[in-house]
Amino acid sequence: MKAATFPLGLVRALSVFGLSLLNLLIASSAVAQAVDSNARAEEIVQGKCFICHGIDGESSSPVFPRLAGQHSAYMARQLADYRSGKRKSTTMQPMVEDLSTEDFAALGRYFESRQPVKHELGDPELAQVGRFIFMRGNPFSGVAACASCHGERGYGTPQLPRIAGQHAQYTENQLKAFNKRERTNDNAVMHAIASKLSELELKAVSAYLSGMN
Repeated sequence: MKAATFPLGLVRALSVFGLSLLNLLIASSAVAQAVDSNARAEEIVQGKCFICHGIDGESSSPVFPRLAGQHSAYMARQLADYRSGKRKSTTMQPMVEDLSTEDFAALGRYFESRQPVKHELGDPELAQVGRFIFMRGNPFSGVAACASCHGERGYGTPQLPRIAGQHAQYTENQLKAFNKRERTNDNAVMHAIASKLSELELKAVSAYLSGMN
């Protein structure tokens, strides 16, 4: 008895259909995972993060960082450092100790997707001094330009934080922590840079960044 044969065109059509169906299933699975991930992030934000950072990353106090638009990979790494104790914080460590690496990634994607809000400068004249330091540094004291790493718009990279639009007070506090070596989980270059900033330069750069968007 001869085996059944099928026209070549039909075989090709069935193959294309099979691949299309497989791709559709993969895409559907990816969408479902993304929905689950976002739902988990919303659950965590509403249960923990919103108290200090707000639902959309617009923090309630200048001592807490604005998170809207922050790079997801950078944020996930910072959360992991809080959990491990590599980055010290008596507030953040208890908040993240029961969260997973997947939770950190979900939170990173959640806040990265939030639209940053533009804020008015509190002291435009001080900010102009900060703009010079940000764009050109201080060649007389060896301070490097912030823009050389964080970009001219302060958007950073997945490895370096977005600093545009950050609270001036929070930026000041972090620069001082780098200078005192109280913050050691990030790029050690920041220790050298922060140690060379004068009080005026530190406050001026922080003021300038707060008005960027």
